[in-house]
Amino acid sequence: MMKKLLLVLILVTLLVLIPGCSESQDTITDLEGNEVPVPDQVERIISTAPSNSEILLALGQGSKIVATDNYTDEHEDLNPDRVVLDFKSPDAETIISLEPDIIIASGHNKTGADDPFALIKEAGISVVYIPSASDIQGVYDAIEFSAAIVGQEEEGQVLINELRDEVLQIQDIAATIEDKRTVYLEIAPAPGIYTAANGTFQHALLELVGAVNIFGEEDGWLAPSEEVIIIADPDVIITNVEYIPDADLEILNREGWADMQAIQGEKVYMIEANASSRPSQNVILAIRQIAEKVYPEYYAYE
Repeated sequence: MMKKLLLVLILVTLLVLIPGCSESQDTITDLEGNEVPVPDQVERIISTAPSNSEILLALGQGSKIVATDNYTDEHEDLNPDRVVLDFKSPDAETIISLEPDIIIASGHNKTGADDPFALIKEAGISVVYIPSASDIQGVYDAIEFSAAIVGQEEEGQVLINELRDEVLQIQDIAATIEDKRTVYLEIAPAPGIYTAANGTFQHALLELVGAVNIFGEEDGWLAPSEEVIIIADPDVIITNVEYIPDADLEILNREGWADMQAIQGEKVYMIEANASSRPSQNVILAIRQIAEKVYPEYYAYE
């Protein structure tokens, strides 16, 4: 307790010495429902998740990002001097030394009930949370909220409108599909198979294009047995596994799967891992890929 108190006192002292820390602030409600004071002018941002960074880049804020997580991709508009941090156990002293105006955090940063940024909040740094999205509406909300923080509301609305317009077109097509195809989505390969069921972001993407998730009656993240998948016998298999080579070919040649419809018809496809996992505007790339792979006669993208 004494060590924690001492660190808080040190951080508060540093905050007092940081120029501009007394600028006027507004109070906003983040997407977790927390009331958070935010500076009127946000010039230095710490982004703790790749999805948040992608949204900020689309809003023209890449140069203001002074630190990111280690999963955020390199980008020509991203601050080349940014610091890469591990936000599962954020280092308070390093964060305060970066003099951030705000930390835009993600639900992924929490490993349990504890808030990894609690100590940093006590030191007076504004931390807002964008929960992990479970559907496309969560993406719209994240863009709108991020745009409000950085004073780019009009740009944010343009981004939302562009995404929503294409999503609505896809949903209109999906509504006309009568012969729905079943899909198994693999996000971790054998022997530790992992998939997404109802209530997950990836499940929402399957539903959006008119596909039927073979695990749609289950909830959350699942580790199903191979036997259950074989019995379900999906029409199409999709994988976003990129950390092993040729994950689609591995599935096509997986022992015991040869009699499945998707294997016999060679309807096993790769989709882009980041676009299908990160709730940013770039999700449209994954939506197009899923749509085209499951229903090529309805959807076609160059």
